[in-house]
Amino acid sequence: MKIRNISLINYRNYKQLNIELGKDVNVFQGENAQGKTNILESIYYAAFGRSHRTNKVKDLIMWNEKNAQVRVYIEKDRLDKTIDMNLLSDGRKSISVNKVKLTKIGDLLGVLNVVMFSPEDLKIVKESPGLRRKFLDMEISQLDKKYYNSLVSYNKVLAERNALLKSRRIDRNILDIYDVKLSEHADYIAKQRINYINLLNSYGYSIHKEITTNKEEIRYEYKSSFSLEGNLRENLKKELTRKREMDIERGTTSAGIHRDDFLILINEVDAKDFGSQGQQRTAVLTMKFSSLEIIRKVKGEYPILLLDDVLSELDLSRKKFILKSIENIQTVITCTGVENIEEYLTGNYRLFNVKNGSIADGGE
Repeated sequence: MKIRNISLINYRNYKQLNIELGKDVNVFQGENAQGKTNILESIYYAAFGRSHRTNKVKDLIMWNEKNAQVRVYIEKDRLDKTIDMNLLSDGRKSISVNKVKLTKIGDLLGVLNVVMFSPEDLKIVKESPGLRRKFLDMEISQLDKKYYNSLVSYNKVLAERNALLKSRRIDRNILDIYDVKLSEHADYIAKQRINYINLLNSYGYSIHKEITTNKEEIRYEYKSSFSLEGNLRENLKKELTRKREMDIERGTTSAGIHRDDFLILINEVDAKDFGSQGQQRTAVLTMKFSSLEIIRKVKGEYPILLLDDVLSELDLSRKKFILKSIENIQTVITCTGVENIEEYLTGNYRLFNVKNGSIADGGE
C-alpha cells in the first residue's frame, strides 16, 4: 500500500494543493505554523474519517470558505483506490471510495491503513484511561470491522442505559435487557483488546529492547472492570447486577469495557506514575512500531507511517532507530529542518519545503 497523490482544496491553509508522494520517505520541512501537520492530518482524515486534532469539521475548512475537499489516491497490489472527502462548513461531510458514496464511517476503515506518531501521543502513557482505550479502539478498528461495529453498538446501548439511570424512572426489566446487550457486545470487544495487547507484547518486547540497547523490558497488561477469567459475557452481566443499586444512585454505568484500561510496565514498574519522560516517550515509540508490525501481520503489507515533528523530541539513539526502521515503509515526516534529517536517512527520500500553505518540491 502506497499513497501516490494528495489533492487538497480549501483545506486548512491550503487553497489548492496537488502533490505526488515518493514511495519511500517523504520529508516536509519548514518553520512552525506553515502547514506541515495539515498534510499529515489530511492523510489521517482519509484513513479514519476524523481529525486527530479537532472534532469540528468547520475547523478544517479555510477561513471564509464554505467547503473543503480532500482526495487521496492509493496504490494497492490488487486494486488502486481513491478516497474523496467533501467537508461542509455546517459540519456535514461526505466520503466516497472509487466514487461510491459511503453511508458509514465503518466502511472507510481499513481502506487506507496508517500509524501516526506525534508529540501528543505521550498523553497515552501519562494521562487518562480514555486515551489508552482510544488507542486500542483506533488500531483494532482498522483491522476488524466487526470490532468497530460492536463498539458503536455498545456505546449506543450504554448511552440508553445511562439515560434510563438518570431519568429516575427505573424499569428493571429494561435494565435487564440493556445488561444482556452490553454484555454481548463487550464480550467481543474485550477479547479483541486482549488479543491486541498480547500482540503488542509479542512485538514490543524485542523492539523495546533494541531501542534501549537491552537496558529495559516492556510489558502491557489489560485491566478490566469485570473478571476476565472464564465466560466474559456472564462475568459482565453479574458485575452489572452486583453494581445495579450503585448505578441507580449515581445515574451512570460503573462496569463495562468503557471503564477498562491497560498498564504500560517498564521493568515491571508502571510507566504512567514512575517512568521518566524519556521512558514514557520510548514506550509510545514501541507501541507505534509494534502497531506497524501488527498491521503487516494481519493485512500482509505495511501501513503508511506518519511522523509529526517527533524527531526533535528524541535523542540520537531513538532517532536512528526510527530512521533505520522505515526503510521498507512509506513514511511522511514533518520537521523544522533543525534536525539535519538528511544525515541519518540512508535510503531514498523526497524533500518538500513548506512555507505559508505552499509546498516546493526539494527533490530526491
